Amino acid sequence: MTSPGRTERLVLPGVLTAEQAARTVAGILATQREDGAIPWFRGHHLDPWDHTEAAMALDAAGEHERAEAAYDWLVRHQNPDGSWYAAYADGDAEEPTDRGRETNFCAYIAVGVWHHYLSTGDETFLDRMWPAVYAAIEYVLELQQPGGEIGWKREDDGTPVNDALLTGSSSVYQALRCALALAEQREEPQPDWELAVGRLGHAIRSHPERFLDKARYSMDWYYPILGGAVRGEAARERIDAAWEQFVVPGLGVRCVLPNPWVTGGESAELALALWATGESERAVQILKWMQHLRAEDGMYWTGYVFDDDAIWPRELTSWTAGSLLLAVAAVGGDEATTSVFGGERLPSGLDPDCCRPTGP
Repeated sequence: MTSPGRTERLVLPGVLTAEQAARTVAGILATQREDGAIPWFRGHHLDPWDHTEAAMALDAAGEHERAEAAYDWLVRHQNPDGSWYAAYADGDAEEPTDRGRETNFCAYIAVGVWHHYLSTGDETFLDRMWPAVYAAIEYVLELQQPGGEIGWKREDDGTPVNDALLTGSSSVYQALRCALALAEQREEPQPDWELAVGRLGHAIRSHPERFLDKARYSMDWYYPILGGAVRGEAARERIDAAWEQFVVPGLGVRCVLPNPWVTGGESAELALALWATGESERAVQILKWMQHLRAEDGMYWTGYVFDDDAIWPRELTSWTAGSLLLAVAAVGGDEATTSVFGGERLPSGLDPDCCRPTGP
């Protein structure tokens, strides 16, 4: 088991002791394959976004070698066009089960690589990862629409799905900013990326009509904040506007309205978004509430149906545990995690209005 001494940074009163944090980290490590792949749980599929989130949690816990193995898995199995498939059976790269190539899944490597670099200062790692990050971002930006939003995915045959998801585009916004930070670190300016992230941020903040209507889902509520596109007073107003709809006191955050189902991943991510708005006390309260989802082995159940008093589905997911650890790390002041999710030092891109032609 991971030593509690390595997880002292993840202690949060009322949420995790060092020993409890160590058990959670050990649970993620037990899920990870020897080749670095981190599926949802053994026997289930891997998707690149959740794989990366779990790897980031390992870095937050000081398990840098195993986090690096997760990123090496991505490099080895990147498609020639810079993408990854949406799902692989138990993390087996030879057995993709969903050959769609989703943009937010592919972009998220930039967030993980930047987080790992900030956690370790490993320039050699950054140099090794850069070609994969560059190819992934270029793949994603091929699906940016004229209004700035990011198309959802390409089908297996290459057909683009240009409809945009607010949650997905908000995640891509964070990834683009992390990619720009990596480019700055390497002294390789990417002006096209700067313009792309500026246009995307403008779409997220000012043009909800450019995205599919998924307002029933709590992720569409908080992800513009979590991804960094909406901050300050606008973020606080957004949180307050839907708080009573999505938050179930004592239990956590609904995944989708009107279902009586709270989920650990959404609860931890909302806590991260609250922390990013300066609402640390409310963030901690959410994290305390979601501890009813903690299992004896330190992992977390995906969700709970409160009308039926039932754990559902009966699965302990690496990404739920990972999201909890990252939220605790941010609240606790872990520098790499606060830099990635706080975003104060991340490039914001170019204002799209600065590059529009003038005149008739």
